[in-house]
Amino acid sequence: MTDDTEWSVVTTRPPAAEGDSFRGEAFPLSVESAVSARAAESIELAALLHRCGQSDQEAFAELYDRTCARVYGLVLRVLHDPGYAEETAQEVYLQVWRTAASFDPDKGSAATWLMTLAHRRAVDRVRAEQAHTQREVAYGIRVLGNDFDEVTEEVERKFEQQAVLDSLGALTETQREAISLAYYGGRTYAEVASHLGVGLPTVKSRIRDGLTRLKKSLGVT
Repeated sequence: MTDDTEWSVVTTRPPAAEGDSFRGEAFPLSVESAVSARAAESIELAALLHRCGQSDQEAFAELYDRTCARVYGLVLRVLHDPGYAEETAQEVYLQVWRTAASFDPDKGSAATWLMTLAHRRAVDRVRAEQAHTQREVAYGIRVLGNDFDEVTEEVERKFEQQAVLDSLGALTETQREAISLAYYGGRTYAEVASHLGVGLPTVKSRIRDGLTRLKKSLGVT
């Protein structure tokens, strides 16, 4: 039986509107009758699972009809999302079809086996969604974090530039002129001296004294 066949077997049988019912029961039961009905159902479901293990599609369809509401309800309580619950319930029945032969009635009832599969599948779906969310968050942190670092560095650089410009205003005119030509104009000390028409020792002194003032103004030690 192919996956497409499996899928059609599952999806073409709509779930019961409200819970599952016992065959032929239309009126409230006494406690004894309910216990007997449950025992009978357990035997019948075990027989259906046995037939499913032999690739009996009619047995699978009947098993689905009689248990789908319970399976969906359990999965929905775990996932809290109808869409995910429907998908997961379908996955449960595909797993039932593929693994029904592994059911052992000596280890528990058919209903318990089925609901255990449903619960495990629902928990796996929760973990998968959490892992997916964590990956998206981690990716966002990496991408946005890099952008944030770049923006932060640019802002800090501009603030530093502005602080230097503000501090230049505290220098004497000769100091500011010499430093601007050397550091912002890209000139050598000799070229600054030639441009200003003063001696090289004078330029060096102005720049040295100006830089000392700048360091104090900027809090650089």
